[in-house]
Amino acid sequence: MESRTISTNGVQLHALWRPGDGPAIVIVAGAMADAADFVAVAEAIDHDGPMFIVDRRGRGGSGPLGTDYDLLTEVADLRAWIDEIGGPVVLVGWSLGGTIVLETAARDDRAVSVIAYDPPLPPFAAEVLPALANADLDERVTIINRDISGLPAEEVAAMQKTPAWAHLRELAAPLAAELEALNSFVPAPGWAAIDASFLVGELCQGVPPYGPAFERVSAVIPSANVTVLEGHGHLAHVEDPAFLGAEIGRLLRSKQ
Repeated sequence: MESRTISTNGVQLHALWRPGDGPAIVIVAGAMADAADFVAVAEAIDHDGPMFIVDRRGRGGSGPLGTDYDLLTEVADLRAWIDEIGGPVVLVGWSLGGTIVLETAARDDRAVSVIAYDPPLPPFAAEVLPALANADLDERVTIINRDISGLPAEEVAAMQKTPAWAHLRELAAPLAAELEALNSFVPAPGWAAIDASFLVGELCQGVPPYGPAFERVSAVIPSANVTVLEGHGHLAHVEDPAFLGAEIGRLLRSKQ
């Protein structure tokens, strides 16, 4: 995929993209991923149209969060990409990215449908915010994996010895601000009217923090189709990107 950049309000935004014919798909990752982490997922989606994977602020080739950052900053950035692409678009989001694409669709009718994987609504892990705000990058990665995702301490310690840890440290830099923005977020009134499909990790169902946070989203959009990713939790894009891409492609075909 090729690099593409735009500028909005003086901030550079970067995406990976592939040209094509027809409606564009725009993929928005969550807190601990960037555009490159979703390339394998995008390549597994059966879609002939253009494909964009955006680097949200604070990661990849995009600029910093800024002093007035909140989730509406993310929405404005995504709408700037839609301006660049032209409508209509299908928005695909994982985790915090799912919340961002839902809010964007509620505010912009060029987003004709949404596919969101484990999108959260607050409250979400607010109890770790003080520790995150004062932690260095290594401790931030530890906190999100141990205290938020619930991984055993020994597993997190083993992760720290892998080459992936350096990438996770980079992604953890904006984590405290993103979590604070999520916990102060209130959805726009238009959520109930969104043409939404949800993917939810089977291992997250009913398990804090992802399960209850998703249940709050589902309650706001009760008409949405929900697909359970059997055998997976919150990280199917890492564990089996081909499977996740195929599931997204199936949902796209069901909307045609």
